[in-house]
Amino acid sequence: MGKIEIDKVAVAMLSNLSVGIGQRVKVNGEEIALFKQKDGSVKAIQNSCPHKGGPLSEGIVSGEHVFCPLHDWKINVHDGQVQEPDVGCVKTYEVEVENDSIFVNVG
Repeated sequence: MGKIEIDKVAVAMLSNLSVGIGQRVKVNGEEIALFKQKDGSVKAIQNSCPHKGGPLSEGIVSGEHVFCPLHDWKINVHDGQVQEPDVGCVKTYEVEVENDSIFVNVG
């Protein structure tokens, strides 16, 4: 059996994130939006809305959803699913927080 490699990359410091405000990071050429949740956890999703490519890191955050700044599409930061009446999804990334460092698994 082949071993699956997961690339865990340090992308930000937890202390630099604020609840309700997204942060854009770039890993291996991919733009990722980070969102600190009220419980201190961090969610990471593709930073491009599936509708017209709006930068989700600049969207308004409400609980577990971010609203695209271009056309107000509502996207769940936990599973990447666009909420009705719109349809689609964005890529999600596994996140680990160790001490103050945020790591994203991109492999």
